[in-house]
Amino acid sequence: MGSAVRHAAHWAGEQANQYRQGSDRPLRGYLGAMSVYSLLVGASTLAARLLGRSAPARVSLWDVALLGVATQKLGRLLAKDPVTSPLHAPFVKYKGNAGPAEVREEVRDRGGVKHVVGEMSSCPFCLDQWVATGFVAGSILAPRATRIVATTFATVAVSDALQFGYAALERSAD
Repeated sequence: MGSAVRHAAHWAGEQANQYRQGSDRPLRGYLGAMSVYSLLVGASTLAARLLGRSAPARVSLWDVALLGVATQKLGRLLAKDPVTSPLHAPFVKYKGNAGPAEVREEVRDRGGVKHVVGEMSSCPFCLDQWVATGFVAGSILAPRATRIVATTFATVAVSDALQFGYAALERSAD
């Protein structure tokens, strides 16, 4: 049995090296992130069962739109807002401003878990999967509170779009 495990580990290592082709891809870190994500989804599912909650038979287009806009705003806020930069500062380096009220950051360490956390914490697209899963789990476990939180972030996203629109109109008037 031990020989089979060693052989499988060696084979997996060879496959990972062939995949990387010399670049610094933190495959173990990604595997760890997928494992944590799966555990959180499993824990949410178990919590729902223990609480006697179940997913709705169907999800309305309004709910998809609300959670989609809220996910985009919260993911972007967590990844790019200067106020949230202390959350990912241990894993990234500040590289300057990236637009109105946003920072540009770069992953600090290459390879390993810190690399993966740096990528995920500074990338709104990476965070969106986690944020969306949290909103969906919340809509089953605590639907009223989740709707209020999602509405707050969606409202801020609409406000941001209006601010950009207003600024563009001002520029075009000049």
